[in-house]
Amino acid sequence: MFNISKITRKNIRDLTPYSSARDEFNAEAKIWLDANENPNDTGLNRYPDPYQMDLKNAISKIKDVNTDKIFVGNGSDEVIDLLFRAFCEPQLDRAFIFPPTYGMYEVSAKINNIEIVELSLKDNYELPDIEVIKNDIQSKGLLFICSPNNPTGNLYPLKAIKELADNFQGLVVVDEAYIDFSNSESAISLIHNTLNLVVLQTLSKAYGMAGARLGMAFTNPQIIRVLNKIKPPYNVNTLSQRKGVETLKNKEIVKLQVSQTKAQREMLITALKGIQCIKKIYPTKANFILVEFNDAQTVFTKLRSEGIIVRDRTKQIEGALRITIGSPEENNQLIKTLKQL
Repeated sequence: MFNISKITRKNIRDLTPYSSARDEFNAEAKIWLDANENPNDTGLNRYPDPYQMDLKNAISKIKDVNTDKIFVGNGSDEVIDLLFRAFCEPQLDRAFIFPPTYGMYEVSAKINNIEIVELSLKDNYELPDIEVIKNDIQSKGLLFICSPNNPTGNLYPLKAIKELADNFQGLVVVDEAYIDFSNSESAISLIHNTLNLVVLQTLSKAYGMAGARLGMAFTNPQIIRVLNKIKPPYNVNTLSQRKGVETLKNKEIVKLQVSQTKAQREMLITALKGIQCIKKIYPTKANFILVEFNDAQTVFTKLRSEGIIVRDRTKQIEGALRITIGSPEENNQLIKTLKQL
């Protein structure tokens, strides 16, 4: 039986959260004299909704999840940090990752003084069988699964994710920043019956809002209440909330752009297969391709000299560069430059 108290840090359980002016009164009023705001209407002189209800209502319709199971953060990175601060006791609990993966899990763990435990993936970068790691994860803390994974681009089966959550005493965090570029079902479908599961998504990638910093967490209401308890009072600004609602209403535009990205992804993979300096192209369900080169450093330097910036992942996977799917013009220029090598 899931017990939120057993995995929440004692100081967080005992914490009396800060009560903002908008916590104490959030209805309509004629005159606002409670929050020491500038009374002159600039469009931004009032504090934002601390719980982003307009935005959550828009997300709820898109994701088919009740608003009490949604948390909105200043990017997914804020949510990751809050999870550490709420559910990991420094120097006692641990964070589990499957490298190579998104680097902020380890950085956030170190910032919060939490030990990182690296679990090995299979040779094809798939999740290991649960029996192989069952004894290794017998502790509280956080277990991170990035799916589709960054930088490898592969998607993990929901059955494997469910097995991990069922065998872990802490929270399993599934980071689905790139899920919109796959054709697979989201792990959100698991949160209703898997109470120790947190699913992260973002408006940064498919929705084109990286500059607005809007990350989302989907999980059971008990965990949402803890996150609301410790987040900054007004963690998501008014401009980002308004733009998020506007973008979510334009779902047909987003759908078209995702479709275009997928088509360009397949075109780029096909074109890369004919380039001699390439050693391996990884299968991908994301908006990027991981590529191994015979001489990655030469390729990286050449691309940079032509003003084309890709991500060097050679420290994670030997000879590998990560290439984001760009516009048709950008992708064609990339192919042209690589062929020159």
